Amino acid sequence: HVQLVESGGGLVQAGGSLRLSCRFSTVTPCLGWFRQAPGKEREGVATICTGGGGTHYADFAKDRFTNSRASKNPYLLMPSVTPDDTAIYYCAAGFLYPGFRWQDTDDYHFWGQGTQVTVS
Repeated sequence: HVQLVESGGGLVQAGGSLRLSCRFSTVTPCLGWFRQAPGKEREGVATICTGGGGTHYADFAKDRFTNSRASKNPYLLMPSVTPDDTAIYYCAAGFLYPGFRWQDTDDYHFWGQGTQVTVS
């Protein structure tokens, strides 16, 4: 069982920046970030899969957010946030296999409890 704990969320003004961190108990091939805004479905933000699985970003995150797992403390850097970025952000871990779809929540086996990001 993989345990994930997010941190770094909070209240920030539009244009500000946040760095979300994900502490994990066991390494898995894929480690990603999802978010869920009130009244909306959970959506993929970014994922990095080792072993040739690549780095993936949602269109809204591409060229804005930076997803890194270069160290034992992976993070999601969110500069210049807007109110549309308000959501609960989750760290998720999964295994890379044929047919893995990085934006599909069903393809991740372990989830953190989430961290609230509010942009005013």
